[in-house]
Amino acid sequence: MNFELTDRCKEYQERVNAFMDERIYPAEAVYEEQMRAAGDPHFHPPVLEELKADAHERGLWNLFHPHGDETLPSPGLLNAEYAPLAEIMGRSAHLAPEAMNCSAPDTGNMEVFTLFGTDEHKERYLRPLLDGEIRSAFAMTEPAVASSDATNIETRIERDGDEYVINGRKWWTSNALHHNCKVLIVMGKTNPDGPKHQQQSMLVVPIDAPGVTIVRGLPVFGYQDREGHAEVVFEDVRVPTSALLAGEGEGFMISQARLGPGRIHHCMRSIGMAERALDLLCQRALSRTTFGKPVAENANIQDWIAEARIELEMIRLLTMKTAWLMDTVGNRHARVEIAAIKVAAPQVALKIIDRAIQVHGGGGVSDDFPLASMWAHQRTLRLADGPDEVHKRTIAQRELRRWEGKVRETASVA
Repeated sequence: MNFELTDRCKEYQERVNAFMDERIYPAEAVYEEQMRAAGDPHFHPPVLEELKADAHERGLWNLFHPHGDETLPSPGLLNAEYAPLAEIMGRSAHLAPEAMNCSAPDTGNMEVFTLFGTDEHKERYLRPLLDGEIRSAFAMTEPAVASSDATNIETRIERDGDEYVINGRKWWTSNALHHNCKVLIVMGKTNPDGPKHQQQSMLVVPIDAPGVTIVRGLPVFGYQDREGHAEVVFEDVRVPTSALLAGEGEGFMISQARLGPGRIHHCMRSIGMAERALDLLCQRALSRTTFGKPVAENANIQDWIAEARIELEMIRLLTMKTAWLMDTVGNRHARVEIAAIKVAAPQVALKIIDRAIQVHGGGGVSDDFPLASMWAHQRTLRLADGPDEVHKRTIAQRELRRWEGKVRETASVA
């Protein structure tokens, strides 16, 4: 393994860092003021469109998309090239990814449309998504079942002539309350009696289709995220059979193809968020005095700083190894590493953010600093795209398989 950054990646790093310094960080206060003035948690602030236009002009656009060619506005970076760039974006997670058209869940949905969409899907939805003109949402999780096992999905999709009819209830449909959200990718069961992993299918559904009702936006630790995490009801929603992605029974396969890259993107951004939290911790510890000396001189604070640096380097290396495997042997063969980093990165980020909050005292749990929001975001990641327990199960099963045959042989001899 060689994690030396390519010249192309180094060039993009310089350009992304410059964009962050010149535009993103100065825009954070403007963003907050525009959101406060609007009084609507799902308001789309004008500063975002200004940032998007600037990023597009700078060529910092769709950096996540690995399938760039002459028809797609993307540089076609490798995962290992994108990882350091996503980390930088994670330092301002509520602004930078969307400004550069690299925010979830659109990233995963654009890959789904690229890999499994029809020409109609690509013209109607993929192209506007790539151009940053619209947003999208992914409707898989359901309130009535344990959706960590995606085979539990109960939403029904039934064929009726040249149409599919959808009935069901979803929640945590992130982005569905975004001002520009126009389309949903919906997972449901077309064949409840079929093989366990071939019962599900995915459909492309306009968000304004008759029968689609956005019930509410779910708060996260009291925060109403701007893009929203919607509860959505589908009542006799009709779409043409051309709305089907890949084929009937291919929904589970698509979900696995979609979630792998999405999971590691979250981890890349988590590193950047944790790095910014560590910066804030150090700045606060150096600028505050207690009992006659700077907080930074306390041994426990120095332990926290040292541990943060060690753990950040560990998860960065695992992220880079995982990205390298995805590039060289494919997402499927990197499955265990994807699971491992999805567990490790949010946990490390949470630990660092929590300690930064502690050093900030009362200010750390307020909205005067970004730390409380960072903590809520990272705590959510221990559930989003599969809870820690599911990923640990994947890792444990791989470890156990290494020994199953040997243990049986030993037992039979005994």
